[in-house]
Amino acid sequence: MPLTRWLAEYAWLPDRAEPTRDVLIEATDGRLTAVTPLTVDGPPTAGVEVLADAVRLPGLTLPGLANAHSHAFHRALRGRTHDGRGDFWSWRSLMYAVAIRLDPDTYLALARAVYAEMALAGITCVGEFHYLHHGPGGTPYDDPNAMSAALVEAAAHAGIRLTLLDTAYLAGGVDGAPLAGPQRRFGDGDALRWAQRVDEFRPSDEHVRLGAAIHSVRAVPAEQLATVAGWADRNGLPMHVHLSEQPAENDACRAVHGCTPTRLLADHGVLGPHTTAVHATHPTAADVALLGDSRTRVCLCPTTERDLADGIGPVRRMADAGSPLSLGSDSHAVVDLFEEARAVEMDERLRTRRRGHFKPVELVTAATVGGHAALGWGDAGRLAVGQRADLVTVRLDSARTAGVPPVGAFFAATAADVTSVVVDGRPVVDGGRHLTVDVPTELRDAIAAVTAKEDS
Repeated sequence: MPLTRWLAEYAWLPDRAEPTRDVLIEATDGRLTAVTPLTVDGPPTAGVEVLADAVRLPGLTLPGLANAHSHAFHRALRGRTHDGRGDFWSWRSLMYAVAIRLDPDTYLALARAVYAEMALAGITCVGEFHYLHHGPGGTPYDDPNAMSAALVEAAAHAGIRLTLLDTAYLAGGVDGAPLAGPQRRFGDGDALRWAQRVDEFRPSDEHVRLGAAIHSVRAVPAEQLATVAGWADRNGLPMHVHLSEQPAENDACRAVHGCTPTRLLADHGVLGPHTTAVHATHPTAADVALLGDSRTRVCLCPTTERDLADGIGPVRRMADAGSPLSLGSDSHAVVDLFEEARAVEMDERLRTRRRGHFKPVELVTAATVGGHAALGWGDAGRLAVGQRADLVTVRLDSARTAGVPPVGAFFAATAADVTSVVVDGRPVVDGGRHLTVDVPTELRDAIAAVTAKEDS
């Protein structure tokens, strides 16, 4: 791949509290080879005018955004579950109704469109928390990893990287109840058979990496937690786990095990710097200390957490305790990491009734380098030499961002303001349009294929 140059009007460089003006960015073979500010003070230097071969990036250019927590098939629920009353548990029954209809072909079509929607929003890497493994009733496909392969292919078509977090989902409750109904599609029997299936799936595609996940303490019996965590550790892979999303999970864990879910995970060797706790909405003070002391990461999904009436977690306390933060769109009520990042601050204001908890650079870090690190891509998320050439440019002249200083754009912009996306040096979005996928049409058709019977 030849040398490519971009000239960013503004770029958010590492360890800078605010964006830098007039930055020349160069890449070869998908890696950044030079990142050079051309303006020190005052007007641009003369060098800016003679860079005829550089692709202009008007607006604010950021490193690629990382969506650290996705359930691609939940996108089919958007607009179908928001009215009426209920809670997480009533919503879950609606989610199961979609899960039971998918097969490898329909999942490929849906995930391709969802991942392309992410690309339009500036997301260059996604962590897919994948537990929809088998056919209806739990019967494996001829290829036991057919659904995993569909997700890998979908990400390739959409032009983004994927960490496939293959999820162990083995029980129907903290008490070890067997899987029932749609849940039977998720299970492998036990943790050893889960590990055996995952061991057989080793995609060689450069855009994908594997990871592991424990769905929750509700779905993996305590005596099998160490087996899943040990498999991930031996293979040097990231581990993710839903944690304390609902008070009912905490109550059930205390009733069965006499401790919180966080303590249960700690006692079985699950926590640590390669583990990401998703949600962590209802931790105790002792839980916060366990997460921070072990440097366990925390992935926040604020739009889903409020859509499902989960609550607001003590995010500032978790960050201060030592847990690096990342962001996810989870159920895809919206796909917009700018909104997720803003919500971290705004929800903390609601929780504490005080303003000013997170600096803009902290939120940018969570959306970029923090998410990539949680997904096992330590070479992405920063505009620095040697990093992957992922560039996301946001316009500063839309109805939302006009008149906003570049440092404030992260609080003003939405996914609709993304104009250009480059992944590993390859253009994926230009002029606000995906270069290979008709996203609205493919979303419409893919969702119709799995909801038509339900809607009729």
